[in-house]
Amino acid sequence: MSPTSPGSPSPVSPASEPTAPVHGTWEPAPAGRWEDAFLSGNGRHGVMVFGDPNDDRVIVNHHTLVRPNGGEHARPPALAAELPSLQDKLLAGDVTAAERFTDGRELQWVQPFHPAFQIRLRRPAADTSGYRRSVDFATGITHAQCTDWSSRVFVSRADDVVVQQVEAADLVVTLDHRLPGAPAALMVGQSIVRASEGALLTLRVRYPDSDRAYTGMTLVVPTGGRTALVPPGARVTGAASVLLLTRVVRHIGELDTATHVEALHDLLTESGAFAHLLDRHTLLHRAAYERVTLDLCANPAERALPGSELVSRTKSPALLERLFAAGRYHLLSASGMLPPRLTGLWTGDWDTAWSGAFTTDANLNLQTASAAAAALPEVTEAHATLIHGQVAHWRDNARAIFGTRGVVAPAHTDGESGHLYHFNREYPLHLWTAGTDWLLKPLVDHDETRGDRDPRTAAVLAELARFYEDFLTRTDDDGHLVVVPSYSPENRPANASWGTINAAMDLSAARHALLTAAQYHPDTPDAGRWRALADRLPPHRINEDGALAEWAWPGLADTYDHRHLSHLYGVWPLDEITPYDTPHLAAAAHRALELRGAENDSAHGHLHHALIAARLRDADRVAQALDQVLGGDFFHASLMSSHYPNRSVYNADAAHTLPAVLIEMLVQSTPDRLVLLPALPPTLPEGRLRGVRTRFGAEVDLSWTRDGATAVVRPSRTVRVEIRTSSGDDGDTQPLDLVAGEDHVLALGAW
Repeated sequence: MSPTSPGSPSPVSPASEPTAPVHGTWEPAPAGRWEDAFLSGNGRHGVMVFGDPNDDRVIVNHHTLVRPNGGEHARPPALAAELPSLQDKLLAGDVTAAERFTDGRELQWVQPFHPAFQIRLRRPAADTSGYRRSVDFATGITHAQCTDWSSRVFVSRADDVVVQQVEAADLVVTLDHRLPGAPAALMVGQSIVRASEGALLTLRVRYPDSDRAYTGMTLVVPTGGRTALVPPGARVTGAASVLLLTRVVRHIGELDTATHVEALHDLLTESGAFAHLLDRHTLLHRAAYERVTLDLCANPAERALPGSELVSRTKSPALLERLFAAGRYHLLSASGMLPPRLTGLWTGDWDTAWSGAFTTDANLNLQTASAAAAALPEVTEAHATLIHGQVAHWRDNARAIFGTRGVVAPAHTDGESGHLYHFNREYPLHLWTAGTDWLLKPLVDHDETRGDRDPRTAAVLAELARFYEDFLTRTDDDGHLVVVPSYSPENRPANASWGTINAAMDLSAARHALLTAAQYHPDTPDAGRWRALADRLPPHRINEDGALAEWAWPGLADTYDHRHLSHLYGVWPLDEITPYDTPHLAAAAHRALELRGAENDSAHGHLHHALIAARLRDADRVAQALDQVLGGDFFHASLMSSHYPNRSVYNADAAHTLPAVLIEMLVQSTPDRLVLLPALPPTLPEGRLRGVRTRFGAEVDLSWTRDGATAVVRPSRTVRVEIRTSSGDDGDTQPLDLVAGEDHVLALGAW
């Protein structure tokens, strides 16, 4: 590796190829299933577009739509008075004591996420030759067309409205709430009235036995032609085009729609409303989407394939290119008022798996893993909104369950409540204290990337440190603090129950939380106390197999065949265990990774495995994990993913996490280190990654061939970093002094 002078030309570049990567996908037929519908969203509203010329459906979603099920009133269990007794029993060797640490409630799921309704657009059967549907990731437009019909749909990031323009000679528009799983007891009211521009359709839905409801409004605006009311919809004939503007509002009690309808009217211009709204939206969406791109120099013929065919080319670089692009697009589109749910921002079924929750013991954290490096601060801001909107509930959790100050986050939330009430014997998630640190880690990464500390993050970190001050009161025979009770999601020792002592994840999270809080509050008396507390935590344990043990408490045996890799939290996303700073622990972590089974082949397990393998510089294991996902039929034609192989259970984990894996195998960073090509599989001999952000405040462009590689580093602040590459067993290393505003070009030898 040799750095060249700032601004000098790149000495190594991949061979040029005739076409650029594809920033979209397409299909030759309409979607037959809602899982295959193309997606658009702005982080509030989301749509699923079938693209059927004769009977089109646009399923409308909204992040706030969760069905009341009792979870809206649930509170954390009041168990603090029983905590000392539980700790005594666990420390005395009662390995099942935590099973009795409950208030006797049944498992309560959070309020389930559900779709709002579908916009139905019917026309008389007509010629559909020349059909094609597509989605443009750079603009968020889904487009379908045939001989005498076309439809374009997007969700405006600027104006928070679903926008659709249809060209059809004869069109009937209705709003229909009847989607799979819709409760029969829903109270539904519909109205249609003439508007000066055409017609206004309104759908009101009230949940059974609840005062909570939601209302959808669609303004139908034809250009020319004739509009007739045909309840419950409107018929437009002879128009040059029809513009539909749709919004959803969740509310309590009755809703006065007047102001919302007026707001829709205000979006209209005298001419070119669709183009005007699209321009305003694209200005925001395109700028975010195009910040980072990946080019793997794929075969142009494979790049031209429809998505449903490309996903069967499991070894194709073109597939990875498109999934990287689709993953960033879907992640951005799902993030706004909240981060992505288990299903992103989309579902076509009221019976959403696992309530369509925000699941924080792996899934949400994996889905948003690329936000900082892939230059999507919009995702991190959405993540921060979820956190800061629930901190008061997190305080309730800490007081009720543990009798402490500070905060404890839940493992499941519907986005409304942050109370911890989803737990039972097999999933004692009320014992899990590491989740708060994992949720805060992306906010810390974001601060490091931009070079400024958010006072909101600092405040929550201080509260988390105070929780550990109050909670960490027991010690072992060596004087180390003991985390008791402790839980490693969602696993258990081979010889004990789920609630135990000193889970490796809990140790790593407590240490990281205390030290990070001290960094954010360096000039306070608290900082020294928090550092001292972190120093008293026990070290990780290496078991008889040479692996980092999932529980550091003597006598607890590992259970290896499990989808979660919680015990390797210190490797990823933390920097506690690295091949460079802690090689002995890194070797033990690698051994633990080798022994880990895939259990039920969930997508998040495979990609979590890949992220850890990339940190441990194991390119072969990264490739194997990717092969499991790419070869397991996890991707629908929409390029949204499933939770299990064979497209079983619609779920965004694979779609949103894949970009993070591809970035981690090419570029990694800490506040004082840059790692280049740590885990690149040999099946990707050349490529370019543009625009990646680092945690020391620089933008990196990387290009590589089999003969060498070049990295252009564009720092926004002056800093000294250590450069690591893939050369040698431990990687070639040297320091690099970066000056804000001065580009540095690094030439690397053959990898």
